[in-house]
Amino acid sequence: MRKVAFVFPGQGSQAVGMGFDLYKRSPLARQVFEEADETLGFSLSNLCFNGPDDKLRQTVNTQPAVMTTSLACLRAAFGNGNHIQPAFVAGHSLGEFTALVAAGVLSFSDGIRLVQERARLMQKAGERRPGGMAAIIGLDLVTLEEVCQETGTQIANMNSPEQTVISGTKNGLTWAMDLAKARGAKRVIRLEVSGAFHSYLMEPAAKGLAKVASGLDFHAPAIPIVANTTAQPKSTPKELRDEILQQVCGCVRWQSSIEYMIGEGVDTFFEIGPGQVLTGLIKRINSDVKIINVNDAGSINSIAHSKTSPSPFSLKGAISPATC
Repeated sequence: MRKVAFVFPGQGSQAVGMGFDLYKRSPLARQVFEEADETLGFSLSNLCFNGPDDKLRQTVNTQPAVMTTSLACLRAAFGNGNHIQPAFVAGHSLGEFTALVAAGVLSFSDGIRLVQERARLMQKAGERRPGGMAAIIGLDLVTLEEVCQETGTQIANMNSPEQTVISGTKNGLTWAMDLAKARGAKRVIRLEVSGAFHSYLMEPAAKGLAKVASGLDFHAPAIPIVANTTAQPKSTPKELRDEILQQVCGCVRWQSSIEYMIGEGVDTFFEIGPGQVLTGLIKRINSDVKIINVNDAGSINSIAHSKTSPSPFSLKGAISPATC
């Protein structure tokens, strides 16, 4: 029997038009977008469908938009009798919050409010303490750690054997990028983000998020969630509450998370949400596993006619993978 995991993308996967075909064709997906609009008090769906791109790319809008689109994809694909039981769920950075909703830890309304506040706090922290992020391609981790120590930067994402992302102040990041190139990096790419995410510069955001999270009801997950910061499954409300606070300033250990799930027998990953960023990373981590994208009506129609797993995956109930 095939063992599967659901993974959810983070910021950077957004694109104008995302989710529109699902909104038109799937009543379940439409409900997700409508609930997001009602909860947030503005038309997030219109921003997803029509842009403009520069507004969609603003952190405060990107994060709830990607989360909403991902959960609309989840509901459209698995909310109407097409049952697949994942062994694990996980998400990259922002995607970890989507995983919390998918696994029944948070309701959709609480989850999207939390993400909107996370995005606001992160954007504000980036304005107060300006910084950035850069992808370093083809440099070994030991050398990159030395570069970070010398420049005051920080490893933010361990994405794949070839790709690591660093964060830091603008000056520190420029210095680190130059050093990385001098020490053998194949490519160095400055990312279009509004701050030094997953670094100490986000400490004010983590403190603000803790206040918001303390007022929400966290439930035990219906499915184990593999955490960004430890690459291990978390199964209690306290562990998961602590995790989402720690990952604001901590490193996303994505490669280790995928390797853990593969080690536990997962041979098929569903990337659920806009884009195919995680698909590319997973292929570089292990080219033998199967990866299925769930990001539009066409991909969902294909899944409806497949038999990846005969196990039931219920999307109903107060604490289930679909409390969105």
